[in-house]
Amino acid sequence: MNEDYNQYEDARNLHDQCKKYRYYHVTLSMKDGSSLDGIIEDVGMDRVTVLAGEDVMEQESENEGYNRQFYDGYGRPRRRFRRFRRRDFPFASLAALALLPYITPYPYPYYPYYPQPYYPYPYY
Repeated sequence: MNEDYNQYEDARNLHDQCKKYRYYHVTLSMKDGSSLDGIIEDVGMDRVTVLAGEDVMEQESENEGYNRQFYDGYGRPRRRFRRFRRRDFPFASLAALALLPYITPYPYPYYPYYPQPYYPYPYY
């Protein structure tokens, strides 16, 4: 009886945490050990809808394989894109949820204002 209550409380805490982090970029850890990052879009009673991120590389066309354009003697590297797809996950498969840590930039120091020397018009 106590184990069932603990599982119910864990699922409820996870549900509340998902509702709190709605529209945030989070990391989802699954019970099978896999993890993924995404944006929580919708939270239901038994599942969560996530916009899961995946990396996509630019494909080279076959006719450019040997005739690549070179810029200053170097080839142009393939570009990397980030794509998000909507995926549903049941709460039973989720183990943990965490916000992605974004590092805030260091604030720039305040530079004192130094007045420019006054030069009357016209300049000679």
